[in-house]
Amino acid sequence: MMRRGSLWTTGIGTILSIGLLVGERAYAGDAVRGCGLETLRGQYIASTTGTVFPPAFGVTAPAVSNTAAYIMFYGDGTGTDYVTFTINGKNQNVTSPVSETYTLNRDCTGTREVTNGPQFNMYVAFDGSEFANVSTTPGFAVSATYKRTDFDQ
Repeated sequence: MMRRGSLWTTGIGTILSIGLLVGERAYAGDAVRGCGLETLRGQYIASTTGTVFPPAFGVTAPAVSNTAAYIMFYGDGTGTDYVTFTINGKNQNVTSPVSETYTLNRDCTGTREVTNGPQFNMYVAFDGSEFANVSTTPGFAVSATYKRTDFDQ
């Protein structure tokens, strides 16, 4: 015969065990869900500081670069960049907007390429709320974290 205290302890233990299993399954579900092109949708904003090395962007000596930008992603592998880009404080008068394309693998890694511009490797949050990227363009050393600004997309 089970005592009342023992029954209570067993019940609490069962509830906690189920809770842990459900919590573990929910977390594992995020990893299983993964990413796709539609993960990036809406406006993402960032600012960066980097270094430009010759002969990239026409420089003859290492130079400091700064960028303020936002990207509109459309969830289909395309986007539009709006950017101000400076080298040693001088505005490079980049035409904005400019189109870009991106890839996004199930593991939330991908690439982005600005038309006639730099290329980047990307690492995207499962929910698409932000991503980090690093330039893979020779002579352009920069990385940034972009954050989504409009969650209504």
